[in-house]
Amino acid sequence: MPHCRFCAKELPTLGGQTSFERFQQYKECMGKDKWAPFNDGEEWGLTEWLVKNLGQTRTDEFLKLPITQNQTKPSFHNNRSFLQKVDKLPHTAAWNEKGQTLHEEVEVQMRDPVKCVKDLIGNPLFLIDDMWTADWWCDKQKLLPKGATIAPIILASDKTCLLQFRGDKSAWPVYLTIGNIAKEKRRQTSVRATILIGYLPAGKLDCFTSDARSLAGYRLFHHCMSLLLEPLVAAGQNGVEMVCTDSLIHQVFPILAAYVADFLEQCLVACCKENWCPKCLVTADEQGDPLTLLMRDPEVTKDILEKWKNGQHPIQFDNNGLRAVFNPFWANLPHANIFLAFTPDLLHQVHKGVFKDHLVKWCLEIVGEDEMDSRFKVMPDYPGLRYFKKGISTMRQWTGTEHKEMQRVFVGLLAGAVPSQVLVVARAILDFSYYAQLRMHTVDSLDGLESALAVFHTNKDILQELEVCDHFNIPKLHQISHFVKSITLFGSTDGFNTELPECLHINFAKDAYHASNKRNYEEQMVLWLQWQEAVFLRSSYLDWLSERSQSATASSHTDPNHRYDLDSYSDAEIEELRSAAPTNASPSLPIDAVVHVLTKTPAHPRQSVDYLITAHGATMFLPALKSFLHEHVPRNNIIPSPHDRFDVYRQVVIVTPPDPCTSDSPKRLHIRATPEVQVQPGPGRKPGTPARFDMALISDGVRTSNLQTFEGVRVAQVRVIFTLPRQFQVGSGPLAYVEWPTPLREPDPPASSLQRNAAVIHLDTIVRPCHLIPKLGPSVDPVWTSANGYEMAHDFYLNTFIDLETFCISARSV
Repeated sequence: MPHCRFCAKELPTLGGQTSFERFQQYKECMGKDKWAPFNDGEEWGLTEWLVKNLGQTRTDEFLKLPITQNQTKPSFHNNRSFLQKVDKLPHTAAWNEKGQTLHEEVEVQMRDPVKCVKDLIGNPLFLIDDMWTADWWCDKQKLLPKGATIAPIILASDKTCLLQFRGDKSAWPVYLTIGNIAKEKRRQTSVRATILIGYLPAGKLDCFTSDARSLAGYRLFHHCMSLLLEPLVAAGQNGVEMVCTDSLIHQVFPILAAYVADFLEQCLVACCKENWCPKCLVTADEQGDPLTLLMRDPEVTKDILEKWKNGQHPIQFDNNGLRAVFNPFWANLPHANIFLAFTPDLLHQVHKGVFKDHLVKWCLEIVGEDEMDSRFKVMPDYPGLRYFKKGISTMRQWTGTEHKEMQRVFVGLLAGAVPSQVLVVARAILDFSYYAQLRMHTVDSLDGLESALAVFHTNKDILQELEVCDHFNIPKLHQISHFVKSITLFGSTDGFNTELPECLHINFAKDAYHASNKRNYEEQMVLWLQWQEAVFLRSSYLDWLSERSQSATASSHTDPNHRYDLDSYSDAEIEELRSAAPTNASPSLPIDAVVHVLTKTPAHPRQSVDYLITAHGATMFLPALKSFLHEHVPRNNIIPSPHDRFDVYRQVVIVTPPDPCTSDSPKRLHIRATPEVQVQPGPGRKPGTPARFDMALISDGVRTSNLQTFEGVRVAQVRVIFTLPRQFQVGSGPLAYVEWPTPLREPDPPASSLQRNAAVIHLDTIVRPCHLIPKLGPSVDPVWTSANGYEMAHDFYLNTFIDLETFCISARSV
């Protein structure tokens, strides 16, 4: 039998041990508690705080304070002794430095990627993902020995500036994660499921002439990446024994599967010119055509580069748009196809690229900046919708979030201002964008992507006829033609977006740089990161111990009647659900049901009917309430009067079950019914707020599941959310006073004008909020504003782009 390497005690032969299990065994064998080398939990908490929040100088000053030395009395008295203790903590793969003099000296900070994979695949806090359902995993599994375990390597690299407004200091981090970890975990920077494996040289290469500098940069990048990824060659060919989260030993084959990068860096990796496609062989002047494309082949490309290196000058070198990089880093990586590995880039290719840089630019030239700004200014409010109060023409700095906010209203905003064929083009691009954002795909959604792209190409010539576009040889426009293939190979795009590396730059580049003395900073950065990771690893180990202890306790006190998991709710949310007004919610209701939540106490108790009429515009409140009581409570003998008083709420929160296509957690949808607050005179007064009476979809009856299509729902404006006075004693629960037009018969038809067609309904029949966009016509009426649009307009469009859920409902309704 195997023996413990710490105390020689016999160990069981089944399986292996994760890093946490080995560390726990070491502690037990050496007779140390879980806090060692620190005295106790309080000192460990202080250590966490110091490492995360203070630099070395501030740490030294803090530890030398008299109150720290005399009252707190930690086991370390200055920064040096503190870091000596931190260095005793276990950490992940060690950092190495390789320097080489070519024409100028450059350094590469790196660590073994195979050891990093071991750390990730053996972390018991990470869950297995469903990337194995995509085609790439199935194809690679057939090439490996029976029983082999694949660790799909996902790399990301992105050169970034370390100073925001000045200086030329930059870093080039390379990140690694594996497809075995759930994409929800990979996207969370706080759990460190994506880790830094190296810094590439980010110098300017001033020793080269301007003509030679670009090619030298290509060659330097590939040389450094070859050094960084060298351990993956043997590991991918022969496999490496690793202990996985199931505590069993597997023969793991780490294989490069995906590479996340922006377009220019994709060209750098593919060894091709920057006006060529890094995935296929389309020529630079054919990128605007919907072609059936021949994909680049790694073996063919290596052969062409080898011939060029030997002076043969094959014609394919220029025909394929290649650069003279003779030793690409991916040449020897087993089972890897670097050209298929490039994943869709929603941020740069869709949101910023095709949409903002091209579609918005074309439409601005057609509509005009002033008219476009006016249309954004009159857009009705919606919970969580960004309001562009000054329009968009004056904005100079844009973020990915703002691009998405524009997309939510763009199609409805263009209606009437552009020719119908231009509206079809815009709708096609927005359809493509929304389908591409889904977190789970079906045959229908992939067909939707291809159909949207086909509609765009069929109608795009109108833009040239209007002279707003010279040509469509746009690299980013061509890149989206590869989305369906990539999604089929690797799964949905949300697991491979370039937004994640940009978030990681904060922790792994910018914060690390600011912790250095700004001279020879990369070596200091990796040392600082090693301390951060050591503290994080110990925190994760303590969390794991706590979970094991809780699981053991729970298993011995299992309630056989307990069926539902409310862990996805915070304590405050659970308390809010339990204390909510009596709707269809109850403490025992599962999280896969729709729940309507009100606050514990009404915001405006005991309000008069006159208040509802003047403040909320509920002019038909009493007739509508009488009709409701007559229909739903026929035995009620009390007739509502102007003297009755009602408890009024500001909003209802509808908690909907997760939709697998759009979210992995419940959604909290807000529907507001708040009157206008006038500006109060005098100093120190709060500014006024406009009235917010949101639109909503009303069902024919109470629904306990997510809405699938628009069948059986109507649009209404929610004016009042209230409860009946005690004297009625009808037990009807919270109610809503609404005003609505005609029923919906199509996904996004013009709705009739909002006449005073009012009713009182059960609050539970409100399905979800919706957004209506007024039919603006060729130009906006100058009298209209965002606050009065619903009152001034006569016809409306149902905005199906307001969120992904509404878009999916619309797609299923066709």
